[in-house]
Amino acid sequence: MNQFSRTELLLGAEGMAKLAASRVAIFGVGGVGGYAAEGLVRSGLGAIDLFDDDRICLTNLNRQIIATRSTVGQYKVDATAKRLLDINPQLRVETHRVFYMPDTADEIDLSPYDYVVDAVDTVTAKLELIVRCNALGVRIISAMGAGNKLDPTKLQIADIYQTSMCPLARVMRHELRKRGIPRLKVAYSTEPPRKTSDDPALSCRYHCICPPGTVRKCTVRRDIPGSTAFVPPVMGLIIAGEIVRELTGQKS
Repeated sequence: MNQFSRTELLLGAEGMAKLAASRVAIFGVGGVGGYAAEGLVRSGLGAIDLFDDDRICLTNLNRQIIATRSTVGQYKVDATAKRLLDINPQLRVETHRVFYMPDTADEIDLSPYDYVVDAVDTVTAKLELIVRCNALGVRIISAMGAGNKLDPTKLQIADIYQTSMCPLARVMRHELRKRGIPRLKVAYSTEPPRKTSDDPALSCRYHCICPPGTVRKCTVRRDIPGSTAFVPPVMGLIIAGEIVRELTGQKS
């Protein structure tokens, strides 16, 4: 018996061995990426790399698994690594305090990974990751918009060219066609985006509470979406489940 015995009842010894030998990179360890990392490590993943340059903010407490009053101000990759090692001390984990963009992409070798999770929130970063993974033949799954949504039952996995309702997916389809990318596995929602409150008292744009030392503050973002404790986490867990099934050869 071991901590993964319940999972092994479903995946078998061979499946667990495949997971233990696999290495996954998570780009963005926020509301989606944090839960994706959690689901993968609790399933028996052997190695994980965490990429994010952000610090935990008070406004992250509503949806991010690593966000607690005691972790506010910590780097997300550091808090995530500590939590994951507490779940599985045998985990091989590496942290990278980096904001993945075209000007930093050359610093990161994607070829060692069995799977890449794109949970970043900028189109430029997503496209760079996807194009590079496609060129290397590295499997990648990309998170589409989880903000301004309230119904986690509308989340699903699909090819980017089969998506609907998601504004981010629409932009990504257009950009991927221009780059000749024929397919991309994504997690997305068929729920139409909800209109958010325009109350300035609720906006980070006017009342920034980012921890000292934060480089990319909410005030510079074009849009600050509403979020919940259940839609981004469910998307992250759906992504983790899809990766586990693929890495272990399970049928969906």
